[in-house]
Amino acid sequence: MKSLELKIPPVALVIVFAVAMWLASVAAPIFRFPLSSRRILALVLAVGGIGVILSGVVAFRRAKTTVNPLKPETATALVDSGVYRFTRNPMYLGFLLVLLGWAMFLSNILSALMLVGFVSYMNRFQIIPEEKALSARFGSAFTAYSKRVRRWL
Repeated sequence: MKSLELKIPPVALVIVFAVAMWLASVAAPIFRFPLSSRRILALVLAVGGIGVILSGVVAFRRAKTTVNPLKPETATALVDSGVYRFTRNPMYLGFLLVLLGWAMFLSNILSALMLVGFVSYMNRFQIIPEEKALSARFGSAFTAYSKRVRRWL
């Protein structure tokens, strides 16, 4: 399965999971659960996720390094300030929050369970290969950063 590593843009993956979550909610309405204020909760999670994503992008832009997740070996700086003090992957965390908001809006347990698949895919085919590339590029600085800051939260 190495052929999937760093191949699918994370934004495209978010779209695929969002559509799959919607299809699951339509195909299996029996798994719906009542959730009061679901719209507000969904909006808060989605807006929060977008904020986390944008803070990650801004930090990369300030450091003048690439935001291209398919080519981590082209990174010119190891960013460990701003939101990167709390998570090594704020953009992916933000995507997860947006999908969690979508799951709350759909209020369907099958849709919510798909979040496990999203995290698993991201860890295996995006984050671990990125970490290998960053470790090769930045050596002990990346190792120390990885020990200080968690992958997701």
